[in-house]
Amino acid sequence: MAKKKSEEHSGADANDSDYNEEPNFDDPPGYVDNISDEDLLGDMLAQRPSEADGVESVVVVDNMPKVEPSRLEKLKSVINKLFSQCGEIVNVVYPVDEEGKTKGYAFMEFKTASQAEDAVKKLNNHRLDKNYTFAVNLFTDFQKYENIPEKWEPPTVQPFKVQSDLYNFINDPDAYDQYCVAAETAPNCVQVGFWQNTLPEPNELETRERFTDTFVKWSPLGTYVVTFHKPGVAIWGGSSFQKIQKFPHPGTQFVEFSPCENYLVTYGPTPTGQKIIIWDIRTGAEKRSFVGDGMSVLSMFRWSHDDKFVARMGENSIHIYETPSFYLLDLKSIKIAGIRGFSWSPTDNVIAYWVEEQNQIPARVTLMEIPKKREIRNKNLFHVADCKLHWQKSGDYLCVKVDRYSKLKKDKKELDVKFLGMFYNFEIFHMREKEIPVDSVEIRELILAFAWEPIGNKFSIIHGEPNSANVSFYEVNKGVKPSLVKRLEKKSCTHLFWSPRGQFIVMANLTMGTFEFVDTTNDYIISASPDHFRASEVEWDPTGRYVVTGVSSWKVKEDTGFNMYTFQGRIIRRTILKNFVQFLWRPRPPTLLSEEKQKEIKKNLKKYYPIFEQKDRLRLTRASKELLEKRAQLRETFMEYRNKRIAEWKDQKSRRIMLRGHVDTDNLETDEVDEEVVEFLVKEEVTLLE
Repeated sequence: MAKKKSEEHSGADANDSDYNEEPNFDDPPGYVDNISDEDLLGDMLAQRPSEADGVESVVVVDNMPKVEPSRLEKLKSVINKLFSQCGEIVNVVYPVDEEGKTKGYAFMEFKTASQAEDAVKKLNNHRLDKNYTFAVNLFTDFQKYENIPEKWEPPTVQPFKVQSDLYNFINDPDAYDQYCVAAETAPNCVQVGFWQNTLPEPNELETRERFTDTFVKWSPLGTYVVTFHKPGVAIWGGSSFQKIQKFPHPGTQFVEFSPCENYLVTYGPTPTGQKIIIWDIRTGAEKRSFVGDGMSVLSMFRWSHDDKFVARMGENSIHIYETPSFYLLDLKSIKIAGIRGFSWSPTDNVIAYWVEEQNQIPARVTLMEIPKKREIRNKNLFHVADCKLHWQKSGDYLCVKVDRYSKLKKDKKELDVKFLGMFYNFEIFHMREKEIPVDSVEIRELILAFAWEPIGNKFSIIHGEPNSANVSFYEVNKGVKPSLVKRLEKKSCTHLFWSPRGQFIVMANLTMGTFEFVDTTNDYIISASPDHFRASEVEWDPTGRYVVTGVSSWKVKEDTGFNMYTFQGRIIRRTILKNFVQFLWRPRPPTLLSEEKQKEIKKNLKKYYPIFEQKDRLRLTRASKELLEKRAQLRETFMEYRNKRIAEWKDQKSRRIMLRGHVDTDNLETDEVDEEVVEFLVKEEVTLLE
């Protein structure tokens, strides 16, 4: 039976009477809420809006000059030029006070967040002048600084890690030198092997597959070897060549070390030119970076011998930076109008530079003492086309090769000057003598090469026609002009390679692959004239006892490898290596012995000769013993193989008899066998001759 509406409502109200009262959500007495919001809504709180949202590309630049409104535009121009190197600037705000004077900081917005990070990395602690050093931070970093604890706690002590001995290579009791050999196994994949030049055969220390993409380079003191990769470069060292440090500079083409191995300079291309970065080797920190015009592969920087200064040449100026701050010396460049080249002394903080002729003012070579910037010697030169500065390794002499025009006026009334050719002067500066006297050597022939004796007072010159040149040797002494001591005529050589210890020199023709070894203390006798076809490099070992010539796959694709000779030109070994790239001796640090001690050792060398002779005999005896043991092992291996084959032959005797009609042919006498020669026609062809 159907119900009435009134009954339906009354029934519903009766059933819902329990829900008319509101539920009680209060906590019971004594309840403690120990659940944090992060535990309950951690995922939602992580997505909540932040004060820094949308300002990832904004940086804050502090410690800026406080300037009046009249100077604000100039400040903006300087700041914009500096920061625009890091990327496109979208907006800049300079807060000002009531008088319109800047407050010493600014907000700068870049187009992307990566550009803002680059600006912080490059320009933080950048020195604008002697009073202002920028403090550049990301705007989003204020959260990080807000959370700094008020109470300082000392850092956790890290466990000690044993560092590799970087100088173990000079602790060898027999003073064997090391070298590395690189060979390309695949495109952008170079294998490098490290060897010790032991006798009678070299000892392999380590071989690394895919060690570098292109080539390797030793540091000046032999502590590190640097490898090249797409992300940058890395340096390796120690007994097993562990990775010491890496430097992220994509596309690095070449590097250079400072003389004391404190800094590394990397050169890499950019869309607008070349980027140069100076790194601290021990910490891996970037000290300073530069952008050079063009894509030159030449070194941009010159280092002082003690790593205290590094310099580069600018337009009519020299920029000298002090280390480790890498700020300009006295915060300004040295203005030199018309400067064309400069070079540091290898042993003193002295810079030699030359300037070109300008407006009837002669060219000039100047020696400047650093950091005083005091000129200690000047030399005027006339009719100069070009100059080259050559320092002797010991810093005792500086040779300036001057290319000069030979000129002649047709008539005294005629102002036009006709140039009849070139002649060459070598200006020799005696650096260790009072007031630095200068001597001159004039040569009228084409100069092909020049080289100082590293330890000594001689220099050599190749001059004349390339295919029939003359090699002249000069000796420099105190108080007298350089004297010609020997001239070797009609020599086909293009390069000169002095021994690191002096006395011996290799005259090389790197086009034809011919070499001549000369002893300059024994009447300049040519002790040997070996050939190495297509050889393109010559490497002396640090002690001056061995010479290596190499044929690199960078030049040719077949017959690549290297030959090793004694200092007298006697060949020791030939090595043929497919896709050979380079051979490099490991440099040695300078000796700690004084000059007096070295002279004493040379004077008493006969006293040490029996010791070396005994070591050589023991080495040869050991080598003979090793050779005999090797031969005995080979004989034992052969006899084992032979006995095994004889045993197999005996086991197969029954099988042979069965296959040969039950006739034992092993003991068959060959005298009863008749020899029969069978001849048959294989093919016959008939050719008709017309």
